[in-house]
Amino acid sequence: MAKRLPLYLGASALTTLVLASPTPALAENNLSAGIWGTYAYLPDDETSKDTWGAFEGEALILYADGSAEEGEGRWLYSAEMRLGPGSFTDPANNSTGDQFTLHKAWVGWQLDADHVVKVGKSQVPFGWKTYNFWPGDILLAGFGDQMDVGVKMSGERGRWNYDAALYLADDWGSTSTDTVDDNGHWGSSTTFRKVQTWVGNLEYEFLENQTLGLSLQSGKLQGLSDADPATPGTQRWNDSVDGDHRAAVLHYQANWKQWYAKASWITMERDLPSRYASDAGLANTIENSRLAAEIGYDVGNWSYYVDLSQAEPDTAGSAADSVTAIAPGFRYDYGPGWVYVEYLTQDGFVDRNGQVGEGDFDALYVSLDFYL
Repeated sequence: MAKRLPLYLGASALTTLVLASPTPALAENNLSAGIWGTYAYLPDDETSKDTWGAFEGEALILYADGSAEEGEGRWLYSAEMRLGPGSFTDPANNSTGDQFTLHKAWVGWQLDADHVVKVGKSQVPFGWKTYNFWPGDILLAGFGDQMDVGVKMSGERGRWNYDAALYLADDWGSTSTDTVDDNGHWGSSTTFRKVQTWVGNLEYEFLENQTLGLSLQSGKLQGLSDADPATPGTQRWNDSVDGDHRAAVLHYQANWKQWYAKASWITMERDLPSRYASDAGLANTIENSRLAAEIGYDVGNWSYYVDLSQAEPDTAGSAADSVTAIAPGFRYDYGPGWVYVEYLTQDGFVDRNGQVGEGDFDALYVSLDFYL
């Protein structure tokens, strides 16, 4: 049976432009802003056909980036605030309860020339991100553009790159499960959330501009549906962290002049919190695997790309077959920003529990942005 997919509309390339450097003798502090919005047309939706689509998903994005001048310190920082319906955040499951969020915010220390530690909300070192975070990573679904809150160390030595991280949770606050660009694939504020997650990533450049990598993550799932009847509106936290999750991805990336390619194989398992699984009538263990690939070509101000992904359900009792998604598109750099034209078609999805389901969805997106 077809199911309407939980999609948020909007797209952007995240770019920082230098507007100010208030203390150049001691440090570099850069502030910038951007605006984006998206026209969406759904060919299978009667309202969309009658209205010829809609231009929505508008957002204001504020950036702050800085670092100490060489020889004057070892600190650095980066933050991105999004405001508006196109923020890719979910008010029902984020820490603000509204359509704004801190997509990232971290402070770092440069340990030496090759190693840095970041504390705060930063990119999870797990596989690769797609060219445009929307719509191409839909079946990566929780393993694409992840930003979690914790501490991460990144380094390199020769042809090796490596990361190690510990994340307290996938967002700010005590009940938020908002993964922003990943469109809600780690529970909800009334079901469960990801906590206490260890992540490791190792990459090796075996040929010039070609790398192989392996990323692993393992952590806990905290049940949020076990309300305390003595205190309405609150959660009972004792003994609620009784689920867990684990995932691995083998990934490849390459660049050949104007061409580039990415590929990955992901396997994942989740043992859902027992109370939530029982109340929802779900299998205790969710299992599936994913294949993803991206191919692109750059020429002048134009970039052409296509994202392909497949999800294979392995959960006991699942009635879904393998599902696929394809998202071809192109981008044009017109000066102060970009224009994206992308078409998404898919016959399945991955829900908040990590379970694969079937459901047809098609959409044309035309996204515009500019930066100040």
